[in-house]
Amino acid sequence: MTRQELLDRRALARQLSLAGRASVADVLSEADSNFKTEKPAVRIGVTGPPGAGKSTLIARLAASRLQHGERVGVLAIDPTSPLSQGSILGDRIRMDEIADDPNLYIRSMPSRHAHDGMADNITGMLAVLESHNFDNIFLETVGIGQADYSVRTLVDTVILVVVPESGDTVQAMKAGVMEMADVYVVNKADRPGAKRTVTDIQSVLALKENNPGGWRPRVLQTSSEDGDVLLLDQAITDHLNWRRDNVDLLAHRRDQARYNVEMLLNRRVGELLADAEPAQLDRPISDIYADLVGRL
Repeated sequence: MTRQELLDRRALARQLSLAGRASVADVLSEADSNFKTEKPAVRIGVTGPPGAGKSTLIARLAASRLQHGERVGVLAIDPTSPLSQGSILGDRIRMDEIADDPNLYIRSMPSRHAHDGMADNITGMLAVLESHNFDNIFLETVGIGQADYSVRTLVDTVILVVVPESGDTVQAMKAGVMEMADVYVVNKADRPGAKRTVTDIQSVLALKENNPGGWRPRVLQTSSEDGDVLLLDQAITDHLNWRRDNVDLLAHRRDQARYNVEMLLNRRVGELLADAEPAQLDRPISDIYADLVGRL
């Protein structure tokens, strides 16, 4: 498939469903036959607390890139209930204005067993999208705050979205996600307190500016103004250009491999524990651990 050809939505939907539901054994059996791609897509991770407007902001960024004839994919992760195992999956509704564009594909998915803001088999789903020659892939995390730092490993640029009322949230996220974003966005900036939130973020960033030649994260404000999104779009492009010349891509690929293996191990342990008989869990912890390690 070339970029000029129409997107095969049925094939893509089917492949994403298979990748998302794949067991650990299925993933490993397909590990050496990865989906091929002409050129890796630009991956943009968008994280931040619930209610910050991540989906709406992604829709506006996607619309900007669609205007330039680029193909855009969106993977939006919603939290899975630990009780019902269900998810709302409402991100497509919030992106409804652009959802019918032939060069756009939006997929909402449950986080399932993942606890780091990602979803089961997310690396496989990203590979599926890239095999359909997307120019840009937006990955929207669950939005649970500090735990969302794993997105850093999977994407090229990370955007952290907060709102003016996020003063306490900014303080709480200092030691986690606040330290790994490339672009910080105070969304809904027409609300009171936007400038104060910008100042809070800049104060946090000033504490870690000790890397000469490193990327200096941008702190932007966005609202409903089109120009705001254009500035954000440019900040993303600036970071990608900087990254091209300054990031060790081999080290980044190794980080991705480490993440993928760790997630598979975690899922396999979960599968083994789910299949364990109640009496097996009555033994000493060391015996349970040794048994699980022997069955991995």
